[in-house]
Amino acid sequence: MEVPEMYDTPKPAETPQTGNQASLLAAGGLIGGFLASTCCILPLALVTLGVSGAWIGNLTALSPYQPYFLAVAFSLLGAGIWRAYRKDAVACAPGSPCAVPKTRAATKAVLWTGLIVTAAALAVNFLPVTG
Repeated sequence: MEVPEMYDTPKPAETPQTGNQASLLAAGGLIGGFLASTCCILPLALVTLGVSGAWIGNLTALSPYQPYFLAVAFSLLGAGIWRAYRKDAVACAPGSPCAVPKTRAATKAVLWTGLIVTAAALAVNFLPVTG
């Protein structure tokens, strides 16, 4: 007796897309890094770009939440880097976003940018305060 085709085991191309998960983790990590920098780095960057206003002073109200933002950002970035660089990555289906080399390169660029922003937000806490 032959087993119907619908009961066959899935082929590697039909398994969940690892690249898509890495992209979502990269985006979440980058957003977390920007949230972690809202108290210190973001106001300075906005003023440097010429954006000003009284509302910029309100960004320091998020300072008590910075450790939580940092923890979430580093967790998402770590998971994203693990997904993007692991050796046993799941094969992508032809034509899916994770099969395109430019998409994989963009995901890795977002991951590293998020890591730099998050590390800068953490490093600001260790700078000496003068004045």
